[in-house]
Amino acid sequence: MSATTNPRSRLGFGLIGPRRGRHTVSFDELGSLGLPVGDDGTVIGVDAEGRPAVLGINRPTPYEVTLIGGLWTAQVLALRSAATGARIAVETGRAQAWTGLAQAAGGGQPCVSLHDVGRVPPQGASAGSPVVVVRDCGMRPPRGRVVAGPWQSVVTLLPYLSPVAPRLMEKSALVGIQRVSPDEAARIGQILNLQAAETQALSTLADGVTLWCTDRDRQFVMTQATDAETGLLGGARRMD
Repeated sequence: MSATTNPRSRLGFGLIGPRRGRHTVSFDELGSLGLPVGDDGTVIGVDAEGRPAVLGINRPTPYEVTLIGGLWTAQVLALRSAATGARIAVETGRAQAWTGLAQAAGGGQPCVSLHDVGRVPPQGASAGSPVVVVRDCGMRPPRGRVVAGPWQSVVTLLPYLSPVAPRLMEKSALVGIQRVSPDEAARIGQILNLQAAETQALSTLADGVTLWCTDRDRQFVMTQATDAETGLLGGARRMD
């Protein structure tokens, strides 16, 4: 039988396969297909219930973060932000502390750049190439030449509560506090309007634990390093 008369063939498309029902659902059934999707961003640790705590640091609007804590936590945040596709520009007076991270991040791609204090050039951030500027400039960081903007967030690391900390905390959308002295905890509690239990906890936090604060929310987060992060940065620590 010729191809033009064989009912099981179609010119140019081969034989017709077996017939199966279409994969369709009714409008009323669509709700059953909903998937639980968490916040988009960087996983910075787990909360008190062991659930992932996610920081959406790449945003279309300016976003400033102040972290009063240790270098270790700032570097884990930088590594994980780079893993989400962000470019990391580190402004620091101790480049030697960041060199290993800059060389290891990105799988050989230059995604972490190091700059002297006050020497960060324009980064050209965009939706397709977001930037996180990490300012590791000591107790009194000067006003930065590169500021937060669309798709460019700025994370300022302070080792302790310094005279410039209140100003930075007040203008930041997110503030992270690690272990501080009782006197510093009392002052921070006043600035952030913390509850008494939260304020008291600040002087007893374990290494790797951070109280992250926004205008409306407070959350204690434990940052747990991966094996690769531990090999590069060592174990969690508050002091450097």
